[in-house]
Amino acid sequence: MSKTKLHPSVEKFKEFVKQNPRIIKEVRAGNTTWQELYEDWYLLGEEDSRWDFYKENKDDAQKPEEKKSDWMGSIMGTLKQMDANQMQGYINNLSQALSAVQGVISQFQGGGSKPSGGSKPSVTKPSSPFTFKKD
Repeated sequence: MSKTKLHPSVEKFKEFVKQNPRIIKEVRAGNTTWQELYEDWYLLGEEDSRWDFYKENKDDAQKPEEKKSDWMGSIMGTLKQMDANQMQGYINNLSQALSAVQGVISQFQGGGSKPSGGSKPSVTKPSSPFTFKKD
C-alpha cells in the first residue's frame, strides 16, 4: 500500500493537532468536524484566540492534583459542619425504616407471628429457603 504525499498545509495542521490533543477530543465528542477546524486554522492561523481553549498549558497538568485536594477539602469541610445529634437522628430514622422493611419481608416469607391457639399443628420449615436433594 503506497502512502500518498499530503499537501504541506495539511501536514502542518496535523502537527498542530498533535501539539494540541484537546482538538482530537472535541472532534471525537462530535462538537466539531475536522473540516471546520482545518478551515479555521488555515484562515485564522495558529495564534488566533480560537485555539486558546485547545492549547495545553502546564496548569492543566496540575488540575487533577488540585481537584483531589479540593475534593478532600470539601469532605473535611462537610465533616466539620456535621452535627452529631442530627446525624444520630438520621441514623435512628434509617434504622426504623429498615426494621419496618424487614417486618414486611418476614410477613411475606411466612416468618411473621401467627395467632396462638389455632387448631392447626405447626409445620416445621427447613432452615434454608433452598432445599437440595441428593441423587
